[in-house]
Amino acid sequence: MTDDSPRVTWLAAGQAFSANWRSGAGAPPPPRVVVVDDTITADRAWHLACEGTAMLWHADFQNARQLLAAMTRRADRKPRKAANAGERTPRELFHLHRQAQAQRARALAMLLVPINADYRVPLHRAPDLVAACRAAWGPPDPSFGPSVVALRELLGLVGAHEWRKNGVDIPALDATVHPHYGVFSPLRGEYLDLVEQAPLPPLLSTDSVAFDIGTGTGVLALLLVQRGVNRVIATDNDERALECARDNVARFGRGERIEVRAADLFPEGRAALVVCNPPWVPARASTAIERAVYDPDSQMLRGFLAGLAAHLLPGGEGWLIISDLAEHLGLRTRAELETLIAAAGLVVLGRLDVRPRHGKSLERSDSLYAARSAEVTSLWRLGVAGS
Repeated sequence: MTDDSPRVTWLAAGQAFSANWRSGAGAPPPPRVVVVDDTITADRAWHLACEGTAMLWHADFQNARQLLAAMTRRADRKPRKAANAGERTPRELFHLHRQAQAQRARALAMLLVPINADYRVPLHRAPDLVAACRAAWGPPDPSFGPSVVALRELLGLVGAHEWRKNGVDIPALDATVHPHYGVFSPLRGEYLDLVEQAPLPPLLSTDSVAFDIGTGTGVLALLLVQRGVNRVIATDNDERALECARDNVARFGRGERIEVRAADLFPEGRAALVVCNPPWVPARASTAIERAVYDPDSQMLRGFLAGLAAHLLPGGEGWLIISDLAEHLGLRTRAELETLIAAAGLVVLGRLDVRPRHGKSLERSDSLYAARSAEVTSLWRLGVAGS
């Protein structure tokens, strides 16, 4: 702990108290905090949260969970449609949707709980969350002292710990992959189907090395090895992702064929196949986990395309796996993507497409339904022009 560590302060019985503030998203500590217990109503709690007043819970832990659930129901009430809602462009609807998501997250983060230095929650009927906290925050530091965290974030890391223990079923691997806290979970399987089905470059039969750029859980590297690629170098620039990928590679016993390296996009050298599944939507991420979906100005996409030719062996291929959702939202055009490909000295060798299977694509009440229902995820097979 450092002297400038953020702290949250409150009054109780006329006396001032403070504790360290925890926020995985790096949110500042709330400026106004009141102590609450079982006597507060859900309507009153929601009112305080919406006006920016945080509530530090000093009662039964399970009742705090019930209060958060009641607040969530209020947050999820369908708003009355504006008279001009049908006149909004997809881009406007997207930004309104993101704004509403951010407001919802801020309000639901206003219910706080205390955490001891050893990660135990000093509330009646609080479960043992030490293992989940260790997985997210690392070993307890006695010098850090007690802290305060949003109950919603605490329950989120508990859920992430369960995902890590139980794993996510990956039919393409006929096994489970175990995402760590803060690492995007491969729940949407359609892009994995594309990697399973795409024809491997003939060059892999004589020089079987592939790069997996932005590996995350390591699922694509594992899938490439299952398809017969002899060696994969998987890169990421996030420490949590690197630890997660190494863990999954070890679980599968693929350490001799998959090397996980820290790198900003490409490792040194060239490969017969370079695979990348960058964030699909050019917009600002609000949390670390969102960086797997949102990327301002498509920075990772641009970096991958710009550097691909220099990292492909003659006759090699780059596989760009990307959804066209941004196109339907008016955030990027197909012409812009094709221009980026051509400007990088690349040509399109082929493309495989698949329609989404996730529930949002069928939810007509969703403000982004038109875009989501039209979405197509593609694997673009790219080669170096003139090779």
